[in-house]
Amino acid sequence: MSCSLIINADDLGYEPEVTRGILEAMLEGVVSSATFMVNGPFSAEAARLASGHGLALGLHLNLARWAPVSAVPKAQLGASGEFEEGRAGQLTAAAVEAETHAQLERLQLLVGTNATHVDVHKHLHTHPAVLEGLTRAAKAHRLPVRSIDAAMRSSLLRAGVATNDAFVGDAGATAYWTLPQLEASLATLPSSGVVELMCHPGYAPRLLHSGYARQREVELATFTSPTARALLEKKDLQPTSYRVFRSA
Repeated sequence: MSCSLIINADDLGYEPEVTRGILEAMLEGVVSSATFMVNGPFSAEAARLASGHGLALGLHLNLARWAPVSAVPKAQLGASGEFEEGRAGQLTAAAVEAETHAQLERLQLLVGTNATHVDVHKHLHTHPAVLEGLTRAAKAHRLPVRSIDAAMRSSLLRAGVATNDAFVGDAGATAYWTLPQLEASLATLPSSGVVELMCHPGYAPRLLHSGYARQREVELATFTSPTARALLEKKDLQPTSYRVFRSA
């Protein structure tokens, strides 16, 4: 028996070159899921490009930059009236809940399908109030939420929200997902449960600054490589998406 493996690309809609790479990784590679940022200047074009392919798309809840979709109190935002990553701890659970509902509704309007699940840009649901608000909204929509550690997983499950059983992935000064890293991670997967490999494939952004730029191209090469597909076939793994919870 093998686990259900989800290879999820974060940041669809972040920037055109990032979106182009994610779609390539999904349509030509082994990436099986992506999460979509819906409140940015490039979201509508990303939705147009992603639509019509039957892709599994979740919400990449963005509380770190750009304007909110809902009426978040100004005191919880930056001076520009937009989200700021450093102020995420100021967000109340009520504001996060309302914003999650609003971003989920925008995703549905943009791509014509409901989100498969929710995760959070920059993992800002490590803030207790953010996790609380997200949990309430996800439960109302009956959607799974990505957990990144055991404490978060327990909190979601206690609230009746489905979540992955294990999580692997990071983004730093160097590219996380190289072929050797993928091979090593596949070798240590649990024998059961839902496992998410978070990844950031793409092309280096041209219109926005990102600390994760050329690293995305390394990850794109990894997940579109024939070797990646061969590694998965060797383990008898067919990557899936958070839709797996619908049949659980």
